[in-house]
Amino acid sequence: MRCLKAVQVTTLVLMAGLIDGCSPDGQPEFPNEDKLTPGIFLDSEARAVLPAGMELRPIYDRGLALTKTSEGFRSHLYNDAARYCTIAYGHLVKRAPCNGTEPREFLTGVTEPRGAELLIGDMEQAQIAVLTSVTIDLTDGQYAALCDFVYNVGAGNFKRSTLLKTVNARRHDQVPFQFRRWVKAGGRELPGLVTRREREIKLYFEGVGVPRAAPAEGEDLSPIDIRSGESSP
Repeated sequence: MRCLKAVQVTTLVLMAGLIDGCSPDGQPEFPNEDKLTPGIFLDSEARAVLPAGMELRPIYDRGLALTKTSEGFRSHLYNDAARYCTIAYGHLVKRAPCNGTEPREFLTGVTEPRGAELLIGDMEQAQIAVLTSVTIDLTDGQYAALCDFVYNVGAGNFKRSTLLKTVNARRHDQVPFQFRRWVKAGGRELPGLVTRREREIKLYFEGVGVPRAAPAEGEDLSPIDIRSGESSP
């Protein structure tokens, strides 16, 4: 009875099987998943805003589809690899484990269309980072690929990256090599990050094909951890 009383406001969730159960102290339990927190939520910098007169460029459908595929959709609350309460396409609810005090909308689960709405809102910080850091014109594919990259690694890491310098220098033939460096998290190379980088490269070069150039002499190709980024690009 104590367990049921503790979660009486989330009866519908329990019936739907979206919460694992209750802990010995009567608190609802939520599943843990080995999914990375999107880096855009981990930036230490203040929330960015667009400069006056600049409009937010939307991400076209193919770009959003890439992010959706890489993040994966979860209709229910879960704790990610950092034990942060999360839902939908990596939407961060709070930097703490789920405990049953989350908004009712999340406790009862979200639909995919609602998850897409959350993702579009969350992507705004990635879009602003790309719009305010890239100094050249970008195709829709290039823009979307970079926005997905920023969502994954964070705006701060992007702004300090050799990838950004390479893009701004119009050295597009070297861009794939820079994307492929960002495949580690927590000191380990992760297959999911390798796959994500390849998807971004394919989208970046949509319509023209990925260049077959060799790395430039002296180009740094050392792997980078998406959590620590580059120290001195």
